Amino acid sequence: MSLPPVPPVWGSGQVTARAHCVLAPNPGVMTLDGTNTWVLREPGAHESVVVDPGPLDESHLRAVLDVVERDGGRVGLIVLTHDHADHAEAAVRFAQLSGARCRAVRAGGFGHDDLGDGDLLQVGGLELLVISTPGHTADSVSLVLTAECAVLTGDTVLGRGTSVVAWPDGELAAYLASLERLEALVGTGAVAQILPGHGPHLPDAAAVVRYYLTHRAERLEQVRVAVAQGARTPREVVETVYADVPREVWGAAEWSVRAQLAYLAERA
Repeated sequence: MSLPPVPPVWGSGQVTARAHCVLAPNPGVMTLDGTNTWVLREPGAHESVVVDPGPLDESHLRAVLDVVERDGGRVGLIVLTHDHADHAEAAVRFAQLSGARCRAVRAGGFGHDDLGDGDLLQVGGLELLVISTPGHTADSVSLVLTAECAVLTGDTVLGRGTSVVAWPDGELAAYLASLERLEALVGTGAVAQILPGHGPHLPDAAAVVRYYLTHRAERLEQVRVAVAQGARTPREVVETVYADVPREVWGAAEWSVRAQLAYLAERA
């Protein structure tokens, strides 16, 4: 099973009627094209929600404000999908610039740690439903943009490739449960498209989430086989199981392998 095709190049711009992406200037092996800062606003409204202001880069924050302030708009709320620096480092500074409150599950100095599963955020007529989706990190959440059957997934689902389970904070059982929760939302019709934290908009949420679950099951079996065949350390498992991926991502792959080994050990 393969992922649906995605655009080879991704950048800033209006993606849906309510969602505008401002791409941060931090491309890399782990961040793909860069961090997607999402500006969400109900058509005709003046208040916006800004999701993941990104790295501490003044030019990027100014670009986000330029989008928000068109037609006299302002930031009504800042939300973090998780506390990794490429998503959250600029949260305090952006709150100062915009005068808006920042909400998160685990603020880590970035804002208010008062975001919970099932919270309904309402700003300027826009509604966002908070869905706890731990696994990539313990504090990861996704945000359902109810009016568009879209979900903002942070790093739980990416626009290209697959995500890392950032062990030991990330945990595989939780990650699999989060993917299953997203699949259930797709099944109810509440979610049809994905606005990820990195990479392109994904219009076929069902295919992507099913691919992620299949891929995780395949990788777990590959890890199990590698151990059975004599791999003794996480790095040895990486060298066997992830031989087909660039070496520059092997460090991140080792996080996922450690999470997989812990998962297998708990079920031995």
